[in-house]
Amino acid sequence: MSIPGLTAAQQQQRRALRRRLRQQRRALTPGARRIAARHLAQQLSRLPALHHAQRIAVYAPADGEIDPQHLFRQSVRPSGWRHRTLALPVLPAVGPGPLTFMCRRPGQRMRRNRFGISEPQPERRHLIPAWTLDVILLPLVAFDRAGNRLGMGGGFYDRTLADLARRPRRPVLLGVAHHFQGTQALVAAPWDVPLDGIVTDREWIVTA
Repeated sequence: MSIPGLTAAQQQQRRALRRRLRQQRRALTPGARRIAARHLAQQLSRLPALHHAQRIAVYAPADGEIDPQHLFRQSVRPSGWRHRTLALPVLPAVGPGPLTFMCRRPGQRMRRNRFGISEPQPERRHLIPAWTLDVILLPLVAFDRAGNRLGMGGGFYDRTLADLARRPRRPVLLGVAHHFQGTQALVAAPWDVPLDGIVTDREWIVTA
């Protein structure tokens, strides 16, 4: 599929990078993924943006993505983390569109969406509008240190971020990835919204 605003060579570069890094993620052993999740939790726990946040969007990892939920599921954690509201993304029922977010709760009913990713059963009473979140943790396929991101290619987060531009406030946008997913300079699409920061299992990068 052609991407307006990018040359054929740039589009090929993005496809090749996405393919290579997804393969590298999927090749990680379960043990390596658990270690990466613990190290990511350590980095997240130091972030000022998270310390001040009450509503935080996370995601259910798939395709080898690093797991951002380890910090929030630890049985022993600082008391300040216990009363945060966590939200999980839900895909639109059909076609493209922005994500909705549902409050994550104990014993919550989950389902597999059309891509096989775990998400909550939609319940209107537990809906959290994206613009009311304090922080959104976004999964990445690739990133650079300027805050540019490459996702899976479905455009769901792109549409979500674009929709935030017309809202009264905007959450802090933090990309989350394995450290090896960083690249020197990422070719951005015209509609890409730069991230405020990126967090990996080794460091956090302020880009805003």
